[in-house]
Amino acid sequence: MVMFLFLVVALAVVVAAVTLAVVGGGDRGPLPEAAPEHLWDSLPPDRPVGRADVDGLRFPLAVRGYRMADVDDALGRLGAELAERDARIADLESALAGARAAAPPVPTDEPAPRQEDEQQ
Repeated sequence: MVMFLFLVVALAVVVAAVTLAVVGGGDRGPLPEAAPEHLWDSLPPDRPVGRADVDGLRFPLAVRGYRMADVDDALGRLGAELAERDARIADLESALAGARAAAPPVPTDEPAPRQEDEQQ
């Protein structure tokens, strides 16, 4: 019974101390509300996104994981840049194929030397 009484008194002291610390707060008053974290967009706006940019991308944590809007914005940007690069690669490949088709074959005047000729 003495142990139970001791635990109840200890619990009351702890609750009172925490209540005084939160409500009283000393000179500063109660703790201010924390501003929610927002994504500091580290993706460069003036150049294409590179591998190092994607590796360095970090999303701020929210109550249940990451903020969906921040992740959706970053994925949308990356998807648009990948689509733009794919289109550019397709244009360059078709231009290269057209240039190869239009170019005449390069004639070779001299046959390749034989090994017998080289040894003499």
